[in-house]
Amino acid sequence: MLSVEQLTFSYDKKPVLNDISFKLKAGEHLAIIGESGCGKSTLLKLLYGEYDLNGGHIYWKDQEILGPKFNLVVGYDFMKYVAQEFDLMPFISVEENIGKFLSNFYPEEKKARTAELLEVVELTAFAKTKVKILSGGQKQRVALARALAKQPEIMLLDEPFSHIDNFKKQSLRRNVFKYLKEKNISCVVATHDKEDVLGFADHMIVLNNNKIVESNSPEKLFKSPKTSLIASFFGEFNTINGEIIYAHQLKVVESSKWQATVKHVYFKGHFYLVEAVLNNQTVFFEHDNALNPYEEVHIAMIK
Repeated sequence: MLSVEQLTFSYDKKPVLNDISFKLKAGEHLAIIGESGCGKSTLLKLLYGEYDLNGGHIYWKDQEILGPKFNLVVGYDFMKYVAQEFDLMPFISVEENIGKFLSNFYPEEKKARTAELLEVVELTAFAKTKVKILSGGQKQRVALARALAKQPEIMLLDEPFSHIDNFKKQSLRRNVFKYLKEKNISCVVATHDKEDVLGFADHMIVLNNNKIVESNSPEKLFKSPKTSLIASFFGEFNTINGEIIYAHQLKVVESSKWQATVKHVYFKGHFYLVEAVLNNQTVFFEHDNALNPYEEVHIAMIK
């Protein structure tokens, strides 16, 4: 459905993306990760037709996605883009914003659709509230609902839950991605948050140095990270004797070849993250109980 072929793009002759190629089927969810400035947001804007390509092609089905040189109005009806900056109408209500582009010829259908989306983004209680008095997180939820209103074929999401507090983020994330799957809406999400990827994305690409450096399922990339960049996205990790080892893979044992000295202990809820020194190198591992600073422990890798 979405086909990106050897995409190349530069800002004022500064390369941003080079030889980017990937495909996305109907209803599939793709996550794009990478450090700040790697081109994630730029790639979404290119997919939306906001910029002209320097090289390559983008197709949705048989239609080529073209930039402002070819289109007076940016964007396509079958595609919706939700950026970190919200393009909302502040002086009308939440429900009016969501239903703004739905036809008034079918008032009952419009009302039902708006109510459904208010429930998806957990804003039913704020239906009559003017957008201008909402928090940043609430505005982000309105933007998501409005983008979904006309049920696009593909959604482009740039850090879609970045402004939303932890009290709502988990349930909202489940609601939105579940809704997209149920409606068979393809999705490309650019994110720094592993929770937007694990459990939701079908595929994941890693951008670094203007290129795709890895492309695979989140599970495979998590279980076998080839670089520290990938491992750091998923959590605390160590590089010991050239091998990437997550903190959760190191455990305290009665005896081993690795003896470490505890430096700091951080409470993480259902476990403690322990910072220790092993052979003059800082390492991190997880433990069920708090350990004392300067305590000597043996650790081993448990796969």
